[in-house]
Amino acid sequence: MGEVAEANYFRSEIALLNYSDATFKPPLSPLLIHIDPNDHTCSPISELHPQNQHPKDAWLPITESRNGNAFFAAFHLLNSNIGFQALMLPVAFSTLGWGWGTVCLTVAFVWQLYATFLLVQLHECVPGIRHSRYLFLAMAAFGKRLGKVAALFPVMYLSGGTCVVLIITGGGTMKLLFKTLCHNDDGDTCNGHSLTGVEWFLVFTCVAILIAQLPNLNSMAMVSLVGAVTSITYCTLFWVLSVKKGRPNNVSYGSSLSHHSTPLPNITHVLNAIGIIVLAFRGHNLLLEIQASIHGTLPSNLEQSSKVAMRRGVTVSYALISMCVFPLAIAGFWAYGNQASTRGLLTSLPQLHKRQITKFSMGAIYVLVIIHCLSSYQIYAMPVFDNLELRYTSIKNEKCSGLVRTCLRIFFGGLTFFIAVTFPFLPSLAALIGGMTLVPVTYAYPCFIWLALKKPRKTSLVWCFNVALGTLGMLLSALLVAAAIRTLVVKGLHANFFKPK
Repeated sequence: MGEVAEANYFRSEIALLNYSDATFKPPLSPLLIHIDPNDHTCSPISELHPQNQHPKDAWLPITESRNGNAFFAAFHLLNSNIGFQALMLPVAFSTLGWGWGTVCLTVAFVWQLYATFLLVQLHECVPGIRHSRYLFLAMAAFGKRLGKVAALFPVMYLSGGTCVVLIITGGGTMKLLFKTLCHNDDGDTCNGHSLTGVEWFLVFTCVAILIAQLPNLNSMAMVSLVGAVTSITYCTLFWVLSVKKGRPNNVSYGSSLSHHSTPLPNITHVLNAIGIIVLAFRGHNLLLEIQASIHGTLPSNLEQSSKVAMRRGVTVSYALISMCVFPLAIAGFWAYGNQASTRGLLTSLPQLHKRQITKFSMGAIYVLVIIHCLSSYQIYAMPVFDNLELRYTSIKNEKCSGLVRTCLRIFFGGLTFFIAVTFPFLPSLAALIGGMTLVPVTYAYPCFIWLALKKPRKTSLVWCFNVALGTLGMLLSALLVAAAIRTLVVKGLHANFFKPK
């Protein structure tokens, strides 16, 4: 029975891959669809026939609701892209300096924006099928096996792993909020008894699981709106307050690189700084899922195609993202220079302006960070929910009931909580794991996928540009991983298993 179920699941998954949003209609079983394993191109369909979603697509949370629009896309993109990782940008500038820091930040922003528009274009082959998930797009471009090898771990980590980091960050911020509010006016002693780190993680996870009961991606639009508003607000507050409160004494803007050491340590520091900038942009693993919820049943050749709405959403959201990350980096470095904490503005602001920032202001910032972490958890967890339900429906060949869907989401929440408690030092590995996962998915794979599916003429300008950009992305990934490993070897890792601070 196990072998039969596995075979059925395998065929169902590939059917959903090859015919997602194709012209097949119920009651055709996805297990009976003929599959050509050698066909990885965009299969043409009638230009006059609307694209009807695959029967199983209507069962899954990412694609069961297809009435999204450009506003929904912008909400989701802002919620998933802007976050606490941008608060680390002044640390990168303290190594690179004003000039190279600005250049690297600009290049990274333009590069990942180009990759974003490639993915928007690749969601719909005109005319042809729609790829509603990043993993499925990679499998269509690279082949079933190579696509899974290349994309499965990065995509799943960037969903599940990010949720774990959000629990650690959100739970830790809850603890900071409690300490801020319970301190007396002198700021020396706390008038209340705080929960332990594990208990704060549990509180955050319980609230996140409660919100996660929303059924599908479009039903989360208002949650993403709240997350977008809070993230933009606290990013703005950080750089505005940093500038308003003035610079601490003895602020220096010279590079923190040593002129007396061997080149290797300096190269490592530069690569780590570039890694901070590169990892400040994220969310590409969610782009196709977000686009899948927009006008999903319209013909791909019409002007109402999801590409049009998605481009508008991307344009608006990335304009706002640029208005957050560039001031954070530049104003944050101006305010703190080389005195910026290695943990970013979330630590630098209360440490260096302890007597100037009111308890209310700092508490409000912590509340905004917590709300954004809770909102961002939902958008990053959705691909995992979708994957779990795909496996359930592939085995049972029926839609998940409300009880099953709730149980799957509680299971995922419990799993991420367990991992967060087991590995509370996971953010310390962000450079290492991010170099292996986020960098290829964001900067390299979109170029190679575009080449595989669009097949431009070899040696043409477009072909050479994308080959060079994709190769540079993979090289950057390898260099960042090597630099992160060397840093861990030299500085060590405080592996506080099961002991959250």
